[in-house]
Amino acid sequence: MNWKDKVVFLTGASSGIGEALALALAERGAILGLVARRRAHLSDLAKQCEAMGATAFVYSCDVTNAKSLADAAGGMRKEFGHIDIMIANAGVSGADQATRNYEPEAVKNVIDINLLGAVNAVHAVLPAMIERGSGQLVAISSLAGIRGLPKSAAYSASKAGMTAFFESVRLDTLGKGIDVTIIQPGFILTPLTAGRAQNMPFLMRLDDAVPHFIRAIEKKKRFASFPFQLAWIVRIGKVFPAWLYDRIASRARYRE
Repeated sequence: MNWKDKVVFLTGASSGIGEALALALAERGAILGLVARRRAHLSDLAKQCEAMGATAFVYSCDVTNAKSLADAAGGMRKEFGHIDIMIANAGVSGADQATRNYEPEAVKNVIDINLLGAVNAVHAVLPAMIERGSGQLVAISSLAGIRGLPKSAAYSASKAGMTAFFESVRLDTLGKGIDVTIIQPGFILTPLTAGRAQNMPFLMRLDDAVPHFIRAIEKKKRFASFPFQLAWIVRIGKVFPAWLYDRIASRARYRE
């Protein structure tokens, strides 16, 4: 893919995977719409992108606010006529005690950001993509959405829902010029995973993970999971009977 002048709308851009993707795409010459709540962080990131010769617009908004997200996408289309690629990356881990205690408001917050935030992003860009007959939707989901994990009920549920939602969107838009890419990474060293006491299996450095994201988007893969060792283990676990899966998965301590 030639990224030069591709118009990319990226949520959750202010840190972690989103920030790394923004810088990688800026280096490749993409036009970026950077979306996150923290304007100061976004402004600093935009300056870094522009120093690489890219064009970057900042949209300080919450992905749970459908109208503000739609307005941001509309702003990009007003400037450049269309959006080529939307990357739904905004997410939270739900590692706080309230979420682990299944307190409804805390669980709702995770679902609202991780799942409904992605739904809002799709709604903000998809109608115009269909009208144009071209566009790509990218979901940054997780291997954690394949089966439930200990101390991860809200997070796993949100990512499972995200994967199923985007797959359904792909089926609904067949023949309309829309590509849908669902990316399911394992553990990546970001602010989302920092500070955990236990080792995370097959932990990837962010710099090592970014090329996997870029390659999946460029090849317009329907699904991309990595690292391959962990993806293989998780997919084998999907067919385990419940009693065996419970025995193995209940021993995991990497969310502590």
